Amino acid sequence: MPIARGLLKTLLLLLTTASVSLAQQKLTPAEAKAHVGETATVCGTVASSRYAASTKGQPTFLNLDKPYPSHIFTVLIWGENRSKFGAPESEYRGKHICVTGKIAEYRGAAEIVADDPKQLKPTE
Repeated sequence: MPIARGLLKTLLLLLTTASVSLAQQKLTPAEAKAHVGETATVCGTVASSRYAASTKGQPTFLNLDKPYPSHIFTVLIWGENRSKFGAPESEYRGKHICVTGKIAEYRGAAEIVADDPKQLKPTE
């Protein structure tokens, strides 16, 4: 039994370390699609941005590395959280940023929904 407990503790430690290191791993926007469902940090340049004030949910889109409609990765900020970010569509446009969160896929592109400004970090 003691060997089994030791093995279990070691396995749990390895799994915890792996999940923490993935969250600290920095991905490019192009790499993000291969990590859907995982929590990670994605870094790139805001190539296009848009605040869709008249669209349901009033989303703000920050597209990294490639502009819409050829976008490969989007930071999505819903209207209910927008006031926490100021005017992200102009504040971050053209800047290199990193965003941390759970990567999802929407219509063929990877995305992270940011609901807290702490998730976004300008790197320049």
